[in-house]
Amino acid sequence: MTQGVRRTVSKERDLSKRAIGTKSVTTEFDFQPTLEGARVTIRPLASSDWVSMFAAAADPEIWAQHPSSDRHTERVFRQYFDDAIECGSAFAFLDRKNGRIIGSSRYHGFDPVAREVEIGWTFLSRDYWGGSYNSEIKRLMLDHAFLFVDKVVFWIGETNMRSRRATEKIGGVLRSGVHYKDLSGDSPYVIYEVRKDSLNRRMMTVEQMSNRMQ
Repeated sequence: MTQGVRRTVSKERDLSKRAIGTKSVTTEFDFQPTLEGARVTIRPLASSDWVSMFAAAADPEIWAQHPSSDRHTERVFRQYFDDAIECGSAFAFLDRKNGRIIGSSRYHGFDPVAREVEIGWTFLSRDYWGGSYNSEIKRLMLDHAFLFVDKVVFWIGETNMRSRRATEKIGGVLRSGVHYKDLSGDSPYVIYEVRKDSLNRRMMTVEQMSNRMQ
């Protein structure tokens, strides 16, 4: 776990394991912990977050390259928000300096056999693009996921080059092919995967370079 990060699990869990062949498989995943970094708190999404969450999302530029490019409208975002509440695995991102809600994400599709889970439905207020907030959010969510799985996948709209570049920066590797989600009609997606071992190596390299520069 990253130094200085505090993690609170959503509830006590028996992380039961079962053997498949010669491999031990974790059959539980904690979908809604509270995670705290230096700049951001990631906590379970609540129904009372609607007003603040929509205020963070009502910027057309956030969704300009997304398959759901009209998600900045209240009608479309309301469906996104209601689905997030119903799924039981969605989060609100809070700026620790002021308590402001600045975005959301969720875990989805935990596969205990493949030891894989998806991070998706993510957005971040434009005021927080291009800095350390996004990287901290990704690291917090990845660190938590890697307590349970070996791979994390990101489904990204094929033409959403901004999100694709951001995923490549954290070590995302593109899987072959173009993919389609049931609820997204004909919108094509690509899938990136981040593996636990490759992420740790990448972070160690960054830390070593930083130490040399001090």
